[in-house]
Amino acid sequence: MAEESEDPVTTREKFVSGALIEFESPLIGYATTFLHDVERARDVVQETFMRLYQQDIEKVKGGLKAWLFTVCRNRALDVIRKERRMMGLEEEQIARLPSERRTPSERADLEERIGQVHEALNRLSENQREIILLKFEQGLSYQEMSQVTGLSSSNVGFLLHTGLKRLRVFLPDDLVQNLSPQIA
Repeated sequence: MAEESEDPVTTREKFVSGALIEFESPLIGYATTFLHDVERARDVVQETFMRLYQQDIEKVKGGLKAWLFTVCRNRALDVIRKERRMMGLEEEQIARLPSERRTPSERADLEERIGQVHEALNRLSENQREIILLKFEQGLSYQEMSQVTGLSSSNVGFLLHTGLKRLRVFLPDDLVQNLSPQIA
């Protein structure tokens, strides 16, 4: 696809650079959901992009988003298996929330609601939690979630449906009513 005068290395670098701009931040967020540590998540994402650089561009560009999330997921799971340690994500997420124009009371309420959502998510099965995070945090389609997790599209749909149904049971009514129409 590259012009004959364009160096294949330059083409590869442009491809990876474009992917980096578009997907680095969502991948860090996704890896953080597994690792509960932003720095370790950044390392996993860096390795993901190093692997992308080594791939045949033609083979991955059609399903780039799913390929990146799959590699990132697998690498994060490798790190978990290797290190066998988990850190609390809730405090990190609360610290990242923008605080401008929020009163202490509003911040306390927001932190409480985030805590309720995390508590409810932690009561779901690992597969349900992962599918819900891929859908609503990363915006992946059923097909992309299927490619990332290795589950069938129908299984992804079932896990999403049952996970959301269980979340509604675990969350307070006022919080469920304030969820976006997609979830409520």
